[in-house]
Amino acid sequence: MSLINKLDGILAKFNELENKLQDPNGLGQNFAKISKEHSDMQEVVAIIQQFKTAQKEFNDIEQLLTDSSLDKEMRDMMEEEKFNLSKKIPDLEHQIKIALIPKDSADEKNAIIEVRAGTGGEEAALFAYKLFHMYHRYAEKNRWKFEVLSISDTGLGGYKEASAIISGRGVFARLKFESGGHRVQRVPETESAGRVHTSAATVAVLPEAEEVDIKIEEKDLRIDVFRSSGPGGQSVNTTDSAVRITHIPTGVVVSMQDEKSQIKNREKAMKVLRSRIYEAERERLEKERAMERKEQVGSGDRSERIRTYNFPQSRVTDHRINLTSYRIDDIMMGELDEFVNALIADDQVRKLSQE
Repeated sequence: MSLINKLDGILAKFNELENKLQDPNGLGQNFAKISKEHSDMQEVVAIIQQFKTAQKEFNDIEQLLTDSSLDKEMRDMMEEEKFNLSKKIPDLEHQIKIALIPKDSADEKNAIIEVRAGTGGEEAALFAYKLFHMYHRYAEKNRWKFEVLSISDTGLGGYKEASAIISGRGVFARLKFESGGHRVQRVPETESAGRVHTSAATVAVLPEAEEVDIKIEEKDLRIDVFRSSGPGGQSVNTTDSAVRITHIPTGVVVSMQDEKSQIKNREKAMKVLRSRIYEAERERLEKERAMERKEQVGSGDRSERIRTYNFPQSRVTDHRINLTSYRIDDIMMGELDEFVNALIADDQVRKLSQE
């Protein structure tokens, strides 16, 4: 099917939906579904209409320029307009192709972010702390809600692991490429010789799964309760309020102990469990679809090194797209859009090349 025929089909479908919405009473239970489909199409329809208008103007000018009676001033003006349209039309066509890329079904979901210290001892834990707060600041800049799920600290200012739910519009779409290994190179404050140490942390970004996304049977769960403990095993709770949930079919285990209430810890643990199982299934399906894909953005392996933060050189490098920024202080304060936007654009280019 040619692009023009495809665009005409989209416009026809959009007009059909508009006509149906003129009489919402006749739609019954389908109203919400049709209304959402209509809303989802509005952006691409607006670009298509601009594209078709520009094409018509270009063709009209070409026709007018065949008139030998045109005076020089009018001809020059038309030639200039034709030149501008010749630049505008390919740009609009590119925008349309991007808008028509099949959307990731999870893109509009909230995200659960998990940060864990990797190799490097206390330095890795301090880096995990910095990463977690970097994402917290990024959420604030985007006016997203950042709700801490759990924090396991070292007692020395670092995090062994920490997790949070980030809620807002299109959160997962903007954060999903943060999953992977993050490496830091810096001089520890305790290092008198001033040698640069390398340590690491891993980040996992999961789309928050609702019960309608993934159904978990009670019979498939093993739930253990135990007493919460603080750093170094110090007891912080005299009741068995901590919860460990094991999903027997997949072997996924989630522990939660931050709340004093066993019920609240169970609710939080189920949210994380559901999202981990949902993400594992999404990754499995994505890998099946991508078997023939060349030069993937990344393997999705959580251990893959995706980014290096070099503090002595104020440098941050994303190894997947060879993008380097020398604004490390701004980035650690949540100024992540330079990387997020570039990763999204790179993903779009790769998907377009598969069309």
